[in-house]
Amino acid sequence: MELLNGFKNPFRSEYKRWVFLVGLVAISHLLFQSFLLPYGNALRSLLLPGIDDSIEGNYGNVVSPVRSGSKSVVVRNTLTINGSDFSTRDVILFNDGNGGGGVGISGRKIGDWVEKGVSNVIFDGNVDDDYASGNGEDLNENAVLEEVIRDQDNYVNATSRIEQVAKHGREVSIGELRDVNTTSQYPALSSMANPTPNAGSSFRSTSLQSDHTVSKSNSLMVVKPGKKKMRCEMPPKTVTTIDEMNRILLRHRRSSRAMRPRRSSIRDKEIFAAKSRIENGPVITNDQDLYAPVFRNVSLFKRSYELMEQILKVYVYKDGKKPIFHLPILKGLYASEGWFMKLMQGNKHFVAKDPRRAHLFYMPFSSRMLEYTLYVRNSHNRTNLRQFLKDYTETISAKYPYFNRTDGADHFLVACHDWAPYETRHHMEHCIKALCNADVTAGFKIGRDVSLPETYVRSARNPLRDLGGKPASQRHILAFYAGSMHGYLRPILLKHWKDKDTDMKILGPMPPGVASKMNYIQHMKSTKYCICPKGYEVNSPRVVESIFYECVPVIISDNFVPPFFEVLDWGAFSIILAEKDIPNLKDILTSIPQERYLALQLGVRKVQRHFLWHAKPERYDLFHMTLHSIWYNRVYQIKLR
Repeated sequence: MELLNGFKNPFRSEYKRWVFLVGLVAISHLLFQSFLLPYGNALRSLLLPGIDDSIEGNYGNVVSPVRSGSKSVVVRNTLTINGSDFSTRDVILFNDGNGGGGVGISGRKIGDWVEKGVSNVIFDGNVDDDYASGNGEDLNENAVLEEVIRDQDNYVNATSRIEQVAKHGREVSIGELRDVNTTSQYPALSSMANPTPNAGSSFRSTSLQSDHTVSKSNSLMVVKPGKKKMRCEMPPKTVTTIDEMNRILLRHRRSSRAMRPRRSSIRDKEIFAAKSRIENGPVITNDQDLYAPVFRNVSLFKRSYELMEQILKVYVYKDGKKPIFHLPILKGLYASEGWFMKLMQGNKHFVAKDPRRAHLFYMPFSSRMLEYTLYVRNSHNRTNLRQFLKDYTETISAKYPYFNRTDGADHFLVACHDWAPYETRHHMEHCIKALCNADVTAGFKIGRDVSLPETYVRSARNPLRDLGGKPASQRHILAFYAGSMHGYLRPILLKHWKDKDTDMKILGPMPPGVASKMNYIQHMKSTKYCICPKGYEVNSPRVVESIFYECVPVIISDNFVPPFFEVLDWGAFSIILAEKDIPNLKDILTSIPQERYLALQLGVRKVQRHFLWHAKPERYDLFHMTLHSIWYNRVYQIKLR
């Protein structure tokens, strides 16, 4: 018995020591973690270590400064999302009003979060005050984009796996999201800020993580101070009239602002020679193909167009992965960039397989898919979108010798989203930009950049559906407008004219439904003048819609450069008014003589062919007009060594 007690006592003594040591380690861990995890997750990190996937092993130490008020706090904990709570609660990363980071995922289910590929997102706190959520006029855009995303590789599997995890009440960690999201397929999606110096990678990738823990029981809630007005909610500080734009274009033609290339190529010399051939070509007095009154100079245009067909070769970069690159969106509000991408990439006449034969270089990204894939909804922060394109530009400039030779002056992009001017600033500054948001106060360069028509395509299979309208004699409505109240200008229009005059059909948003859309179309087909006020930005799809339905567009948008401004005479088929003229709108329209209106309406019908997309491009259509304006501006800005 004494021998047995001798064995028990040492065992109990050792047991107590082990219990004491384990307890001491646990208490130390909790105390230590309480400093690093101030949101109540220390115990969970101890009891459920497998859920908190460490960032450090794959990405190194990640530290994010989060400013709240006047103090700065450094947080190092991992982002954890409660999947079961994701469909009903918002993930909030705040805007403190002082440049602090403000990122949120509002009203999106967890599958949508994976769709956007934002599991590796951190924001640097530089909130852009100019943010606006696009024009917001595309009623079908979400459905279109969901179809596009569903077509991507691994999307269904990724979403299914996340939903299965969430269904069982588990919390989804960064590690699990990283395993199933599309970052492995699209390595550039993790490139959000601060590029690494490795130019040889397919994209300069920096991997940054959001550092805030947001759980079902403990969400990060910060009260916003007074809301600051965004630029799109206020009238512009300066106004450039259409006459001033004309003078700027003439000055640019006389004295090019383009930089000389580091070394001239044979392609540069071919384009330079084309300028002389354009200016010394024959004068056209009566052309069967073109209606001269709608052009600034039909002789110059026709000669330039013919030389484009004979000479121009375009190299389309193959770098970049879907969905941001090489994936055209053919329906909705931003369809112009998608149709151009599709038709350019499939064109055998203009596309050069050998970049040494190319006069121009096309960077085929979609500004709409860039926003849809990388932007975190309601974050008011687009820094990562601009960084993504910066990384792409640095990649092609390191991989190929062409961008650096001219600082990008012989490169072009086609982008219709409102944010494209911001996203392409600085790193693509010398490129030719074909932009729907052609705003001279937002960096649009008249004579170099191209004002891209914003076309609302309702049917990707039949972009010409419902084309045309009633003849001038059957248009009994003087003016028509209906649409959402985006920006500061449209409420002013309705304040002066809604329900004020039977001749002025100025309405607010049309009710949803097919019947309402058809009513909208019939109004445009039956109206003399279609009012095209700016929305959040200067561009509006109503300009092209008016031409589509043969209604004379009345453009009310200060600082907006009309589409194909370098070759078209908009005074021949439209009315351009200053925003301050809204109170006098009816007087201005009724003062236009009938003969003048008939000439304008004829001009609309004649210019219509230049604003149409075709599945197989036709001469002088929208695809060729866009490419021609890019070519034409390059011809007039090129310089040689």
